[in-house]
Amino acid sequence: MAPRILVVDDNQELLTLLTQLFEDAGYEVVGATKGKQAVEVSRAQPPAVAVLDILLPDMMGYHLADALRKDQPQLPLIFITGVFKGGKHAMEARQKYAAAGYFEKPFEAAKLLEAVQKLTPVQKQAPTAASLQDSFDVELDIDVEEEGPQDAMELTGRIKVTGGDNLTAEIRGANLTATPLHKVAATLVRPPVPGRPPDPLPVGGGGPGQRRGELKDNLPSLLTAYYLSRETGELGVQRGKVRKVVYFERGTPVFALSNLLADRFGQFLVRVGKIKPEQLEDAAAVATANNRRTGDILVERGLLKDTERLYYVGQQVKAIIYSLFSWEDGTYVMSFKEKAAAESIKLDVHPANLIVRGIKKLYKPERLRRMLRPEDRLIPAVAPAYQLHEVELERWEAELLPKIDGNRTVGELLAYANRPDQVVYGFLVSMMSLGILEQRT
Repeated sequence: MAPRILVVDDNQELLTLLTQLFEDAGYEVVGATKGKQAVEVSRAQPPAVAVLDILLPDMMGYHLADALRKDQPQLPLIFITGVFKGGKHAMEARQKYAAAGYFEKPFEAAKLLEAVQKLTPVQKQAPTAASLQDSFDVELDIDVEEEGPQDAMELTGRIKVTGGDNLTAEIRGANLTATPLHKVAATLVRPPVPGRPPDPLPVGGGGPGQRRGELKDNLPSLLTAYYLSRETGELGVQRGKVRKVVYFERGTPVFALSNLLADRFGQFLVRVGKIKPEQLEDAAAVATANNRRTGDILVERGLLKDTERLYYVGQQVKAIIYSLFSWEDGTYVMSFKEKAAAESIKLDVHPANLIVRGIKKLYKPERLRRMLRPEDRLIPAVAPAYQLHEVELERWEAELLPKIDGNRTVGELLAYANRPDQVVYGFLVSMMSLGILEQRT
């Protein structure tokens, strides 16, 4: 029988990620988001090891440790924390609780797994047929079209990318506007290949260990889960026939693919005004006839400089990731890899700034108001997922933050900021999504 691990964290997406990590390694996992729930499940299913977040909604992780040790005095404990940082906290945990490990967020999930394996070794199981079916592929020989009206997307001209030999470059160009796809008569959408499943991804029950789920407003939390665990892997999302996948390397999103026609590189160049539709049509025909890349043909014809390709590919990847912030329905699947995808070009963007910009760019006013009401009050979070120095703030945003102490309503903050309501709502919701602010209960 596989050793059982108790994992407790109030971040549901991080809990799901860690649960799947341990299950993939061959462990049985029971998870909980609150201390009381953890005590109840551990009494019903005694664990061999407990991995505990220190700051929980209903009690401190240390108090939970005391409760667990009453039933299992020798239970090995590993603590994870996003707020109690510094060597003295780890030392106190080891002295008082004989903690086998103390991890500060963000941490490397692989090292957490190593710590558990030292305490309770397990022989890794061979992948089951079910787990092999969990792979998420974006079939790039299929082009589908987005249903419904699409909005233009504003893209800043600054971009950081990593190319060959791990050389990182910051490229500055003009700001871009990616307009909706205007399909011309000659633009062909290739039909689905035989056997391609038309149905969306199945959704899990939502409990710990399920790597699939409903997307809803969870994208920021999913990005943060990869960041906090420094995981390498993929986040696949699907809505209808549209599939997109974001690739992560040590917690940072570095690349993205899509089977949406508008997201193809050539179509993206048309959408940002770099080339004309008829130029793309002609170049694509030559590329298809000669089994070559459309980008190479565009470079040969002088329509795209070779030095520009890196910049526009980076912007294309950014646009694919940003576009997911507009999705309010769909399903997602998380998977983890030992090595990152071997892409020649990788983005270098901090997840915190990606989340802030994605929310500001693509959350509709009605969505923002659904998530935050004028009568709500906000306070600084005790355990933010990100630190303020990691976030690029405008001056008025930095001046507004000290005013957010729970004494003013959102409506009063809107008046104080003296900015358009949607702009202020976007900022406040983005800070909530980063875990820097939370609603006062």
